[in-house]
Amino acid sequence: MKEKYYLGIDIGTYETKGVLVNLDGKVIIITGGAGFLGEKHAEAIAQYGGTPVLLDLDQDRIEEVTSKIKDLYSITSIGISVDITNEQKINSAVSKILKKFSKIDGLINNAAVNPKVDLNQESNFSRLEHFPIETWSQEINVGLTGAFLSSKIIGPIIANNPSGGSIINISSDLGIIAPNQSLYLVNGLRSDQQPVKPITYSVIKSGLIGLSRYLSTYWPTLVRSNVICPGGIENNQDDDFKERIQSLIPMGRMGKSTELQGAVVFLLSDASSYINGAVLSVDGGRTAW
Repeated sequence: MKEKYYLGIDIGTYETKGVLVNLDGKVIIITGGAGFLGEKHAEAIAQYGGTPVLLDLDQDRIEEVTSKIKDLYSITSIGISVDITNEQKINSAVSKILKKFSKIDGLINNAAVNPKVDLNQESNFSRLEHFPIETWSQEINVGLTGAFLSSKIIGPIIANNPSGGSIINISSDLGIIAPNQSLYLVNGLRSDQQPVKPITYSVIKSGLIGLSRYLSTYWPTLVRSNVICPGGIENNQDDDFKERIQSLIPMGRMGKSTELQGAVVFLLSDASSYINGAVLSVDGGRTAW
């Protein structure tokens, strides 16, 4: 018997045998694992008996998050500082992981640069006609190339497991729909000066859906590849923005950072054993309108 937690809530004990929604013994890599949502993915994996392995650039945050997870859930969690746009460094990190655990069961492509909506009325770089190629390249490299490289290197390792494993790509509702730029409207500015959600975000999140579908048919009998498309998640946004975006969501509110955890655990676990190539919206119904 084991103590069982459902996303942080103690629900007593359960028998490991026959339970589909558990990650016992599974080693799961999370890119951007020390970030805002990466930490929540790691917590969910730990709650269900898995071993979260965090890849991130920020060594201090990696140590903070892994230490917290170890203390809370009494499981092994490690983190490695790595630039996921560098193939050699990913290979080096994976070698360390395999040396410690001998296998990898899953990958969450979560790393991203969340581009800022520019409020500088003089340059307003976020608008398409002013968007710098250097910024385009940097954000595409992290959000899309990083997911490609991680899948290229880690996917074959997962496919070599007798029972395969799972890849999850973290996209967005803006991988399915276009940004509603009225969310960022500033009264009194000309239309060509209005701040906008930068183009890179939509391109990357749409690209992750294409990448995931490709992967879903590449090792189809061994590696399941699915996409989670979160809607807006509460993270200290100002009240005016929250009021605007909530009016676009049937459930009338933004998501909580813990509300992706059920989807993450489900898609990593055997409970989703026949789900492959799916695009799962976790957005309060926004993309249904």
